[in-house]
Amino acid sequence: MHDQTDAADIMMGDVVRLEDVLSRDSVTSVCKSFFSLFGLPVRVITHEGDLLADVHRDQPLCNYLNTLDAGERECAKTVGVVRDLEPELQTIVHPCFTGAVYRIVPLEYQGRPIGRFIVGPYVPAETTQPPASLLSVDAAIDSAAACGHFETMPRVREHIAKEISDHLKGVLELLLFSGHRAQLASTMQVASVRENYRELAEKNEALESSLDELKQLDQLKSTFLATVSHELRSPLTSIIGYTEMLESGAAGALSDGQAEFLGTIRSKADQLLGLISSLLDLGRLEAKSLDLKHESVDAHALLSDLAATIVPTANRRNVALDVQVGEQTPKLWGDPVRLSQILLNLADNAVKFSDEGGTVTIRAERGDIDAAGASGLGAALFSASRPAVVLTIEDGGMGIAEQNLSKIFDAFYQVDAGTTRVHGGAGLGLSIVKQLVDGHEGKIEVTSTPGEGTTFVVTLPAADDDA
Repeated sequence: MHDQTDAADIMMGDVVRLEDVLSRDSVTSVCKSFFSLFGLPVRVITHEGDLLADVHRDQPLCNYLNTLDAGERECAKTVGVVRDLEPELQTIVHPCFTGAVYRIVPLEYQGRPIGRFIVGPYVPAETTQPPASLLSVDAAIDSAAACGHFETMPRVREHIAKEISDHLKGVLELLLFSGHRAQLASTMQVASVRENYRELAEKNEALESSLDELKQLDQLKSTFLATVSHELRSPLTSIIGYTEMLESGAAGALSDGQAEFLGTIRSKADQLLGLISSLLDLGRLEAKSLDLKHESVDAHALLSDLAATIVPTANRRNVALDVQVGEQTPKLWGDPVRLSQILLNLADNAVKFSDEGGTVTIRAERGDIDAAGASGLGAALFSASRPAVVLTIEDGGMGIAEQNLSKIFDAFYQVDAGTTRVHGGAGLGLSIVKQLVDGHEGKIEVTSTPGEGTTFVVTLPAADDDA
């Protein structure tokens, strides 16, 4: 509580204690300069009675008197009285039994005493003879020795002593003013830093709270999608099953119109089932619960199966497929079903967004991937690498604007809502691809030029037995 009170007083422009704003070193340095110039001892004392600076030289007279019992007692008594004197607004000149005097000068700031300094002992220049109080202080005193030591005491005229003391008072109060300003600035700066820290802490707490809420909402979203998708899949499977039964003639012969209608129902049901499956996959991927069954996968067989699957769609759009597998391409290490899903999504998009009469190139070749998944200059210099298979899917279609490239892997993101209406899709495919690639400890990169085409490059680890 004391520190808080002091800080509050300083913030209000008030000085509480002399030592709060004046350092011992600076006060002692001023007193030493004063002593060097005038030869007068100086002591600075706080309002609480603590000695802040003490610059003096032992006087032969004082040393001699302290060898006498009565002299030592009188010296101690005089020093004690002088030390405890607290001048209010006026300087006190206190006499000593030796004929010397002490000047006790008050130090004030903003109308309040906060300390004092003592100049002396010194002998007023007007005093020419030692007083009787000195020569009779002790029965064993040597008058000749006492008088000799008296002559060595520093001397100064009273009006000069007053001017010197006033000058020292002005210097010390100027130091006090400067120290107070520095203390005030420092305290205000500390207060400002504390306030900024408090505001930052509050904002950080609010951000953390918002993040927690977003995580909860994201979890609710994932749970909702997974639940709804699962519940939709069962009746949709029944719809597809009964449609197949009707198409097979299980309920009787169909007219051409009925067969066409059933074909449309089957097509749309399959499309919806694919969307539901994608939602389920996305939910499992986000929950990190999708189990990948790794094994060695031949790249040539993987791309051949892909080409066979995608050829009907490519033919309908009059898009040529160019499948290339390098001679030194190793086997991949991954889940064959999910690897096929990755390639099918990318190839299907490439065909879907290619111009009629265009070409989609699907290529597999040998490459390398950082073992620790690091990136950047440090990774290039220091990280280990391992053999990999580089899969490239390239089309010459509409392309993607540069500002959209960083968003295409976000779930439900569509570069252009118009393309969705024309080509279909819910914006889940690339999000699933990205998470499946990450699950295989691989990486996926995309480059695109609007009007010229898009290239996806997927790098996946090679199987150890074929590396």
